[in-house]
Amino acid sequence: MQIDVVIDVVCPWCFVGKRQLDRALEMRPGVVTSVRYLPYQLSAETPAEGVDRNEYYEKKFGNSPQFQAARQHLRTLGEALGIQFDFESECRIANTLDAHRLLRWGYGAGVQPQLADALMKAYFEDCEFLGDRELLASIAGRVGMDENLVRELLATDRDKAETQNDIMQVQRMGVSGVPLYILDQRVGLSGAQGEATIADAIDRVSAGE
Repeated sequence: MQIDVVIDVVCPWCFVGKRQLDRALEMRPGVVTSVRYLPYQLSAETPAEGVDRNEYYEKKFGNSPQFQAARQHLRTLGEALGIQFDFESECRIANTLDAHRLLRWGYGAGVQPQLADALMKAYFEDCEFLGDRELLASIAGRVGMDENLVRELLATDRDKAETQNDIMQVQRMGVSGVPLYILDQRVGLSGAQGEATIADAIDRVSAGE
């Protein structure tokens, strides 16, 4: 079985969803043969220099009790999954096209799940700027990719059009929120589902339901 997961690396629910999928796969060893992360951009218009995260969220969500409760819920979920969300430190939200290009290369290198986790950890736990190509190359090196090659490729337009086309294809599928899990290209689960829910969906698809 193949599972495709549509994510944006600056989406906190995608980090939660990735870790929940990891646990579901541990519950069903050997059933899923391939996991592929597909690109989505929550804010494709973000400039190359990024935007201040606090200002962005203030404009988009305000500072309501509901927003604060949602953040606390994310912290609680994250802690149970080994994620230490840092929503307080200064941070810039990047345009994630370069990060998605890197994830595309990571799939070819066989390290895409590890790379996705490392990118989201860098942003959500360490408040690093994912628009920094030196940072992206360094993260690639940490998961076993050729850091120098990645650095050289990021300086070009290599696979930029292809990545943008992948994003448009996902949008044409009607995807308007992430994460989204697609099991065997026929069953979709929307949102950061718990590991038991994902494992149950794996069972149903495996049984041909």
